[in-house]
Amino acid sequence: MTSMFLTVAEVARRFRVSNMTVYRLIKSGQLGAVRVGRGYRIREEDARRYLDERYMDAG
Repeated sequence: MTSMFLTVAEVARRFRVSNMTVYRLIKSGQLGAVRVGRGYRIREEDARRYLDERYMDAG
């Protein structure tokens, strides 16, 4: 199983939030990330899991 890694900017675009929001999620431990050089990479499945855990039925 191969993991697809996303940048902070890619996750921010998918979540429709700012880059700073993604950095806050990483720093607080709510979103897993790997440090690569000076940046972070987030596994696609971790981003999906984060959203799935917070999904609520608005209807």
